[in-house]
Amino acid sequence: MTKAKAYFQLLKFRLALTVAFSSAIGYLLGAKELNWGLALLVLLGGLAVTGSANTINQIHEVDLDKLMKRTAKRPLPKGVLSLTEAWVFAIVVGCFGLFILGYFFNPLTAALSLLSLILYGFIYTPLKTISPVCVAVGAIPGGMPPLLGWVAATGVLGVEAWVLFGIQFMWQFPHFWAIAWVLDEDYKKAGFKMLPTPGGKDLRTAFQIMTYTLLLIPLSLLPLELGMTGKTSALIAVVCGVLFLTQTFYLMRTCSKKAAMNIMFGSFLYLPIVQIALVFDKL
Repeated sequence: MTKAKAYFQLLKFRLALTVAFSSAIGYLLGAKELNWGLALLVLLGGLAVTGSANTINQIHEVDLDKLMKRTAKRPLPKGVLSLTEAWVFAIVVGCFGLFILGYFFNPLTAALSLLSLILYGFIYTPLKTISPVCVAVGAIPGGMPPLLGWVAATGVLGVEAWVLFGIQFMWQFPHFWAIAWVLDEDYKKAGFKMLPTPGGKDLRTAFQIMTYTLLLIPLSLLPLELGMTGKTSALIAVVCGVLFLTQTFYLMRTCSKKAAMNIMFGSFLYLPIVQIALVFDKL
C-alpha cells in the first residue's frame, strides 16, 4: 500500500462523502438562490472536516482496530503510516475544511463544524468502549451536517436547521444499531458497547430500533409544516418512513442478522432519498 493510498483511506471517503452530501443538501434547502458552486464548496468543507474526524477516530482506535477482522488492514494497524503522520494529516485536513466553511460562508458554520469534530473524535470515540450511550453522543455530530449546510446558506441557526438536524439525528439510531447488530461479534473483540441493552441482539433492542424509526415519520413532515418544501417530498418521506418501519417489525419478529442487515441497507437508502426529495420539491 502506498502512503498516498493510505492517507486517502484515513478519510473513510465513502462515509465522509455521505456526511458531506447531507451538508450540501442543507445548503441547497437554505439558499435563496441555487448556486451549485457554493453547494460543492460546502460539500468539500464538510468532506475535509469529516475526514479529519474519521482520522482522529482511527488514531484513538489503532490498537482496537488490530483486533477486528473488518479493520485490521487499515493503514494505522498495518503500520503504513505512523501516528504522528496521521495526526498531522488530521490537523491539516481539518483546518482546510474549517477555513473553507469559515471564509466562504460564515464563522458560525466553522464553529459548529469544529464542535462536531470534537464531539466525534474526542468524546464519542472513547465512549464506544465505555457505554452504549456512545450512540446517542455520536448521533449529535452525525445529525449536524444538514444543519451546518443550512447555517452556511443563511448564517442563522433557526428552527428549520434544527428540524433538518432532528431528522438525521433520529435516523442515526436505527442505522447505528442495525450495523452494531450485524457486526456484533467483531465489535465484542474490541470491547465496543454499541447495542442499547445488556442482552444485545434481543427484542428490547429491536423494539428501540422500531421506536426511533417510527418517530422519523412525524419528524419528516415538519419541513412541509414550516413551508420549507411541498407536499410531494412529504409524501415521499412518509412512504419511505413506512417502508423503513416495516423492516423493523421483521427484526422484532425474528431478531435475526438478516433482518438487521435489511434495516442497515434500508437506512442507507432512506436518508438520501428523503433529502433529495426535499431539494427537488423546493426547486
